[in-house]
Amino acid sequence: MARRTVTSTFMMSLFVVPAISDMIFQEQYHEDLTIRPLTDGKVVTAFTFTNLLGGASPRDPRDSESSAQHYSFFPLTLGQILREYSVTELHLSLNAGKWNYDSWGYPDHPSVGTGAELWAWMADGGPLSVDDRWIGLRNALAGLFCASLGSLDDRRTSSPASTFPLSSAPFPKDAIPYALRYATLPSEHVCTENLTPFLKLLPCKSRAGLARLLDPQRVFDADWHGLGVHVRSTEIGVELSLGVQAVLDPVRRSGGKRRDWSFQSLFDRSIDVSCPVASSNTIHLVVPNARGYKLSPNPMSSNDTASVYSLTSHVPLDIAMSWPEEHVLTLPPPAPQTPLSIKRTLYGSSQTRGVLFVSLTNNDHAPMTVGYLETLPALVTLWMHTMKVDVGGIARDGLMSDIIYHPPLLLANGHHGPSTLQATLMIPAKSTLRLSIDLSKAFLKYTEHPPDAMRGWDLPPCRSFPSHGSRQRADECVAEWWTEHPEADVHANAPSRSPDA
Repeated sequence: MARRTVTSTFMMSLFVVPAISDMIFQEQYHEDLTIRPLTDGKVVTAFTFTNLLGGASPRDPRDSESSAQHYSFFPLTLGQILREYSVTELHLSLNAGKWNYDSWGYPDHPSVGTGAELWAWMADGGPLSVDDRWIGLRNALAGLFCASLGSLDDRRTSSPASTFPLSSAPFPKDAIPYALRYATLPSEHVCTENLTPFLKLLPCKSRAGLARLLDPQRVFDADWHGLGVHVRSTEIGVELSLGVQAVLDPVRRSGGKRRDWSFQSLFDRSIDVSCPVASSNTIHLVVPNARGYKLSPNPMSSNDTASVYSLTSHVPLDIAMSWPEEHVLTLPPPAPQTPLSIKRTLYGSSQTRGVLFVSLTNNDHAPMTVGYLETLPALVTLWMHTMKVDVGGIARDGLMSDIIYHPPLLLANGHHGPSTLQATLMIPAKSTLRLSIDLSKAFLKYTEHPPDAMRGWDLPPCRSFPSHGSRQRADECVAEWWTEHPEADVHANAPSRSPDA
């Protein structure tokens, strides 16, 4: 009897082990860290954790029953949400601070607007509508990341499909229509309670690998920091990219004298163990153009633009970069680091009217064609007949085309949806295009004001992106040109708190 049991167990293992091996083989996990020292002494760090679930595809919302999906490295909690609401593509960002394009250049992860931003593509059809699944998606993500994403209701949701095209592979059944839902919450604050569930989505958590450096006290002490979750459906499977980006300032910690840094000084940690399930864990250090720096330890490989380290050959690892001959840091003269500079301001001290003023400066020697998107809550109404476009004080209305404006509409529940303005702008070389639009501010009930009513409301950031007629390559649309620009504050009629009111 004992021999039969042993034989049965052995025969079962012959069938079970290959199945487990195939399931693990379909999943790939990669870690990458890009470090970019800036001329002013700041250091931009971008962590990217990529998980590929091979052979997987989004659930068809028209299928009431679908086969269960098994996960090894892919986070189960997030995978269940994606399948429950039939999400084809998902982008979530939680950021704190103002990204300085003129000094820091373009970010490695494009979504850098202040607060929370969520947009998703979902296939239409099935018993639940896209709006019903959008409600469930944002509430599920709010619980997963401990964020106020449940506040992204129909008053903040729009569908600018031309600005956010579907980049995922469609279903094999081409007849399925897709719908976009986009919403922002610029007043959302990012803190440790968001980073903790974020790190739990990683296979090795923060105990090993590049995530070992993510000390909350140092990350949230940065001049700018943000978290990102990006899901795309490709022809080979579902790809999940988790990103952490921060702009650290070693000069501030040295008393404003030196820009030397190391992992220990930036993160108060070093990497002592690699993540065993990672197929690759690479560190790219972008070296500055000016020489005189010293790296320790020596990189695995290097060229004129970057030095590369790998945790497979460097563990423990504490990269250090110093300038031995530089005793006091001399700041270079300010110069724009991007071909396009944008400034956005809301003028007017009145609580009923104002002017939205946007200036776009082309720093290049050739004309530039860009797309422009404004998504504003119903609190603000733009008056399109007052729109003015000028260059050097001369009216140039012909430089603005393809104007699409959707005013705030009254919804069935009594709320007003957001308004969107999309347009194409042609900016002459070495010139500044100025755009101004009059607006009116809504009169709100006292129950509709935020807790700090006198502070005002945060308006979402605007977006600029290359148009289809731009000279830039198509693959540069996200990495090089997709920009978000600072949010603005709008002051509406606030209720009086004085005892005489």
